[in-house]
Amino acid sequence: MKILKFGGSSVGDAKRINQVIDILINGYIKKNQKIAVVFSAFQGVTDKLIETGQLALQRKLIYKDELDRLRSKHEEINHQLNHGIGAGTTDEKISELFDELTEILHGVFLVKELSPRTLDYIVSFGEKLSCTIISSTLKNRKIVCEFLDASRLIKTDDNFGNARVDFRKTNRNIANHFKKHKNLQIITGFISSTENNEITTLGRGGSDYTASIFGAALNAELIEIWTDVNGIMTADPRKVKRAFSLNSVTYEEAMELSHFGAKVIYPPTMLPALQKKIKIVIKNTFNPSFKGTYILEKEVSKNFTVKGISSIDDISIVRVQGGGMIGVTGFAGRLFNVFGRLGINIILITQASSEHSICLAIPPKQGDAARKAIEEEFRLEIFDGKVGEVKVEDNLSIIAVVGEKMRHTPGVAGAVFNSLGKNKINIIAIAQGSSELNISLVINKNDLSRSLNILHNALLKK
Repeated sequence: MKILKFGGSSVGDAKRINQVIDILINGYIKKNQKIAVVFSAFQGVTDKLIETGQLALQRKLIYKDELDRLRSKHEEINHQLNHGIGAGTTDEKISELFDELTEILHGVFLVKELSPRTLDYIVSFGEKLSCTIISSTLKNRKIVCEFLDASRLIKTDDNFGNARVDFRKTNRNIANHFKKHKNLQIITGFISSTENNEITTLGRGGSDYTASIFGAALNAELIEIWTDVNGIMTADPRKVKRAFSLNSVTYEEAMELSHFGAKVIYPPTMLPALQKKIKIVIKNTFNPSFKGTYILEKEVSKNFTVKGISSIDDISIVRVQGGGMIGVTGFAGRLFNVFGRLGINIILITQASSEHSICLAIPPKQGDAARKAIEEEFRLEIFDGKVGEVKVEDNLSIIAVVGEKMRHTPGVAGAVFNSLGKNKINIIAIAQGSSELNISLVINKNDLSRSLNILHNALLKK
C-alpha cells in the first residue's frame, strides 16, 4: 500500500482539485494500486478559521462575514466540481458542518473565550470540509471511496494545538479499520482526538504527520507527500537562483533542513516512517512527471558532500557573559529554566570553552522578554558584578549547511568560512553538532541572500 498526502496548495481551488483527481485516477486507480489519500484543508482555510475565531473572541461582528465567505468558497468549489444531484447532496453536508461551526463561533462571541481546546475544534472543520467535498466528487465520478475522519483513529494527549500521539492505541485503531474497510479511504489530515473524543490537532503542517502515522501503522511501502515544488531543493529558489532538486536525502538530512527553514516537509513526519524504515517521496502536484526527492534511511549517492543550505531569516541573539560564570555548576541549567518558563524555543546555543560567555538564538519577538527574565533570575550575580549586562542583538539570520557525509569529509568547515571570509561576510556565532551533520552560522540579516548564494556556489556545483 501507498499513502498519499496532498497539501492545501494542491487543493486550492476546483481546477487544482481536478488535477489531483486526474493524478489519482491515471497514476494509481487505473493501475489497481492500493492507496489511501490524506488531504489538508483547502488553501488558506485554516488561517481563515483561526482569524474568524479571533474576531468572534474580540466580539467583532465581521466574524460572521468571514464565516459566510468561507461557506461560499466551499459551496462554489463543490458546484464547480459537481453538478446536479451530486452537488446538492454535498451542499447538505457542507451546510450541516457550517451550521455546527456557526454555533461554536457564536458561543465564543458570547462568552469571550477561545481556549486551545475550542480553537482545535474550530480549525478541524477545514479538513472535514475539504475531504467531504473531495470524497463526494470521487463518488460522483464512479470512484468507490469512503470519507475517513482521522480523529476517530488517531488518539493523543490533551495538549491542544500540538498533541502527542498515543501510537499504541492509534496503530491498533488504524490496523483494525483497514481490515474492515477495503475501499479507497479519503482521510482528514491534521486532526486527532483524546480518549474522551475531544478534537485535538497535530500542529501546523500536521497533515504530513497524519500520512506518516497511517503509513507506519499499515507498514506502507511508500509515503508520497504531494506539494507545490519539485521536491527538496538545495536551497530556497526564491533566494538562490542556482538551487536545484535533489534526487534523495536521508531522514536526518531532511529533518535538519526542515528545522532550519525548508518548508517542504513537517519535521515530525519523518519519525514514524524512520522507525519503520518506510521511504518518503516529495512530489509536485503541478509537475507530476517529476520523479521526486526520496527520503531514505541511507543515501548511496556520492555526488554531494553538502546536501542543502537552509536558513531562518529572522532571529535574535541573547548574550550573557561574566567572570562569575566560570566553573559555576548549574548556571546553564538556571538559564535554560528561564527560557522554559517563558515557553521560548532556543534555536541555537554556543558557549565559549572558557565558560565566560553563552549566547542563544531565539525568535525575535521574544528578545525583550528573555532579557528581562534573565536579569531577574541573575539579579544578585549582576549586582555583584559576576554577570555583566544581558545583551540582545536583533536583525540576524541563521544559515545551516547540511550534509550527512560532512562528518567524514575534511575541509568542509574550512570551505564555508573561507568563502564567506573572502566576501567579507562577518560571522557572529557558530554552532556544530557532535554528529557533524550541520554547521550553523549566525550572520547579519542584510547579508543573508548574498551569503546563501556564495555558499551554494562554493559547495553545491552541479
